[in-house]
Amino acid sequence: METWDVIIIGAGASGLMCAIEAGKRGRRVLVLEKSKKSGNKIRMSGGGRCNFTNYEVAADNYLSDNSHFCKSALSRFSQWDFLALVQNHHIPFHEREHGQLFCNESARDILEMLLAECQQVGVEIRLNSTINKIEQQAEHHFRLDSSRGQFHCQSLVVATGGLSIPTMGASPFGYQIAEQFGIKLKPTRAGLVPFTLQPDDKQHFSGLSGIAIDSLVSHPQAHFRENILFTHRGLSGPAILQISNYWQAGETIQIDLLPDFDLLTHLKQMQQQHPQQQIKTVLQQQLPKRLIGTFIDKEILEQPLANSRFEQFEVITEQLKRWQVKPGGTEGYRTAEVTLGGVDTDAISSKTLEAKKSRGLYFIGEVLDVTGWLGGYNFQWAWASGWCAGQYV
Repeated sequence: METWDVIIIGAGASGLMCAIEAGKRGRRVLVLEKSKKSGNKIRMSGGGRCNFTNYEVAADNYLSDNSHFCKSALSRFSQWDFLALVQNHHIPFHEREHGQLFCNESARDILEMLLAECQQVGVEIRLNSTINKIEQQAEHHFRLDSSRGQFHCQSLVVATGGLSIPTMGASPFGYQIAEQFGIKLKPTRAGLVPFTLQPDDKQHFSGLSGIAIDSLVSHPQAHFRENILFTHRGLSGPAILQISNYWQAGETIQIDLLPDFDLLTHLKQMQQQHPQQQIKTVLQQQLPKRLIGTFIDKEILEQPLANSRFEQFEVITEQLKRWQVKPGGTEGYRTAEVTLGGVDTDAISSKTLEAKKSRGLYFIGEVLDVTGWLGGYNFQWAWASGWCAGQYV
């Protein structure tokens, strides 16, 4: 039977950050990871470049049943704190649109930085470790039975992540631990995920696969202006992934394929200036030919502007600037970047990340009901929640 001060379940972003901070305090820390490698999601994130944080981080960038829960951690360990760590390790990075920060070379740079920090403070990481049973024998006294033997610890940290991308090791284990200790869960679903289309729409738009368009995607709760991407199954791209966090089954979203462009006025002006031009000639100056042919009837497109009625211009504008889409569903956890819902934050201290009714038990990162936007926000939550718990475990 081995005895440790702190055992952290999960060697992902939040778990490694917590381990570093606990180790800095002189705590003897063991990290148990069921996969054969640490930081799987770090390694594959951002197309292999890791969008590790964002220049602009606020509570408004997160979804949770308790919108205030994330504020404490985000304010105590900010994007600037993580950026300082990156700079201390001389990792080259760059900014992309919307303040997103990426590694210049490889996401592996971030993982190696975290592992180096763990090593420096004496953290031990054991891979291929399956936990079979957890018991709380008293306050700050836990016993774990695992494939790597039996362990005792004073503080137990659940950093197991959510259900997204099961091929990278995602599982419901963290939720099962919460339920074992009487902690409620908020319903989970895939977030930051592509949409599938209804059968008729899928067939109608299948020819547009591969086309990306700068668009404004709107839902009653939010709107995002970024690219959408037509796929052979439905719709993807940054704006779609963002809005998927807010969409519920059966709802309709609205897409403006020409944001910041007054199409109706433009059509009227072109009718006066170039009356013999066909409608398709005007539209193809703004949008791909394949897309226009899919959205607008051929007979209307081939009409000269002079022969077109104002009502036709209104219909064209409606179809391209107020496209109503009712997704059939999402592609699910298989391709989702995050999991919405999870461990109910009402049961967790926002300051320490400790379970209020189980002293010594902590939950951090994606396993909690805190989900960020696309753009480095989920990693920043992982760093912040892990750092905060690391001050107390």
